[in-house]
Amino acid sequence: MKAYLKNFRQSPRKVRLVANLIRGKSVAKAQALLTFTDNKSAPALKKLVASAVANARSQGKNTDDMVIKEIMVDQGITMKRYMPMARGRANQYRKRSSKILLVLSEMEKKTAKDKKGNRGASAEINTQSSKPKKVAKKTTKAKSAQK
Repeated sequence: MKAYLKNFRQSPRKVRLVANLIRGKSVAKAQALLTFTDNKSAPALKKLVASAVANARSQGKNTDDMVIKEIMVDQGITMKRYMPMARGRANQYRKRSSKILLVLSEMEKKTAKDKKGNRGASAEINTQSSKPKKVAKKTTKAKSAQK
């Protein structure tokens, strides 16, 4: 389930800061994070997540166990503008925009066999390293007696 946001009028660098917050999170957790994030791009990203969820529902998918699999923020069009400066000159400045791609996927469920296999391997390592070897140290009296 994909959703696009094209030509969002904020620089990609600033949008990526918020996008990194929600990458890999569940849909409900991402929407909660975006609600309380103070950033210009947070409401737009929240609306984009809602759009992706609506796309998933229209395809008949269960949206309760969806996660944000991928979120990419790329550079969109750049508008070039000029500002008058002293002595009749003009400086150029750029108004950058972003293109955002959001991909949702279903959460992978771990089976009991996977959990048991991992636990067994760590238990073997712990039993071997739990008993340190004791090494007898020579005391100063023993060294002087040998001389």
